[in-house]
Parts: sequence; structure tokens; C-alpha cells
Amino acid sequence: MGRSRQTVQLYKHWNAQIRARKVCGTTARHRKRRRSSENTPRKELKNQRELPKRLKTQAKAILEVDSTMDVGRGRTDSSGQKHKITKNPDHIKPKANITQEDELGRTVPSGRALERRIPGEPNVYSLGMESFCFAGHEIRIRESLDSYGALTWPGAVDLCNYLEQNGEGLGLQDKAVLELGAGTGLVSIVASLMGAWVTATDVPGVLNNLGFNLSRNTRGRSRYTPQVAELVWGQELDSKFPSAVYNYDYILCADIVYHHHWLDELLLTMKYFCRRGTVLLWANKIRFQSDLRFIENFKVAFNTALLTEIPEREVRIYKAMSKE
Repeated sequence: MGRSRQTVQLYKHWNAQIRARKVCGTTARHRKRRRSSENTPRKELKNQRELPKRLKTQAKAILEVDSTMDVGRGRTDSSGQKHKITKNPDHIKPKANITQEDELGRTVPSGRALERRIPGEPNVYSLGMESFCFAGHEIRIRESLDSYGALTWPGAVDLCNYLEQNGEGLGLQDKAVLELGAGTGLVSIVASLMGAWVTATDVPGVLNNLGFNLSRNTRGRSRYTPQVAELVWGQELDSKFPSAVYNYDYILCADIVYHHHWLDELLLTMKYFCRRGTVLLWANKIRFQSDLRFIENFKVAFNTALLTEIPEREVRIYKAMSKE
């Protein structure tokens, strides 16, 4: 018995639907996925597949960098020890000073270069430049004979030697350090290269050369950018350096006692900054009787100890702490 025309048409309709399903997929979800894939460029699909892998790689890199950053954010390491918060948690590098760098070789300060050599010290004078090697770096100091503060004196060199030789015991890294009478900046440079957060101070006429030497020798090398500040001994201490804000772990002084009329103001400034917990390190060449009198007053004002003495250069290095 033959099939009716209506049955044949119905069979044809069913067969067409079945073939369409086989071509496009068995479910609507598959058809939707296929249409999405067809409309998406091949490069974009590849990026989507690789995105989780890239994010995982970036997260791993961020964790590695973060673990090498300053430890002073109150985090706990794998050993369970919580790190302390530092005074300046960022690794700051000074901006490049290309102009000064280019002019360095051809700029000669007024006055003749000092043609002398400290016995036993690796320094060379050339066109107003003096070279040293401390904390694993070559340090070049620009100086002149314009003022006492434009020269590097023996006490500064010996104090740098002491800092380098006793670096582990002093632990200057992440410590706040203030230098009085920084001069050419050698001591501040060495302290900065050893990881300290340094503020170098002196009278206004010395600050330009001081800032130049600090920037040239610490740029890209030091953990923190050393700061330069004007400080006249005994003047405006409370207004420029309020005790509620400025507290230092170390006070560094090198060859700041000589034949001048501000010894009383210097001692007052030392006492102002050297508070409870602060360590003052002072290196000086003994030249005059007034130096010895200052030492006696210094011993009365602080709890002091003679750390070392270099007889061939008549330099002494003292450690002092507040009596309060």
C-alpha cells in the first residue's frame, strides 16, 4: 500500500531537520558556541586561551618583586617573623642630572686644586676632584679652596673608614642619619651607600657643592635619596627641625671643631639633636688647645667613649649618647 502525499512530505521535513542538527550540532548550546567561535578572530581566541597563563606569570613576578622590596610594611615572612616598619618605605632614586654630569670633567672650581695626599689613603687630586673608594663604590668629590667646607678633611676620611669597617655592628641600613657640617659630603655619601636615610646639613654657601657631590655619587646606587638642608649651628633649631618631627638614629660629625667662634653653638646643636636612643659619632683632628677644651665640655654634656685614635694623623673618633 503506497504512502500518501502528506506522509511523504512529513518524512521529508523530518529528514531535513535531522540533517540540519548533524551539521550544526546536537544542541542549541553547541550551535551558540560554534557561532561565537566563528565570529571571533583567530588571534583574539589565542589571546583568550593564553590569558590565564599570562596572568599567572605576572602574579608570580609581582610576588617575587614584592618579596625583594623594603621589608618594612608590617608583613610576615615564611619563618613567621613580622618585619618592622621603616621610616621611609620606598626605594627612591634621584633623577639623572645629565647637565652636571657632562660639565663635571670641564668645570674647575675657583682656587687651585689642593696638591697634597693623606698618607695611606687612596685619594687623587685632579682639577678640583678627589677620589675615594668606600662601600664598594668609587666616590669622586668636587672641592675647592673657597672655604673650609669645600675641602675634604682627614677626620671625614677616618670616619668613613670606621663606618665601613664596623658596618655590621652599626647597622646603618634604614636608619635616619643627620650630618652636621657636611662640607663636601663624603661622610653622608658613604652612609647613604650603606643604606642609611641621610640628611646632610651645612651653611648656605656650601650647599650647592654639597648637593652636587651627593647627587653625583649616590644616583642609582643608594637605597634612599640623601637630602640637603641648611643648618646654622644654634639658630632656629626649633622652627626648622622641630623635635616632634625630626628624630635621628645617628648624628655624624667630622672635623667640625677647629679655630672658630661657634663652638658653644655647635655643642648646643649637638645636644639638641642627640636625644635618648640617638648615637653621635664625632671624628676630629686635634690641632689647637681650643679643640681639647671643647672635648672636655663634650664629655661633660654626653656619655662618651673614645672609639679609636689614629696617632699619625692626630685624629680621634668619639661615640656619645644623651645623659637624659
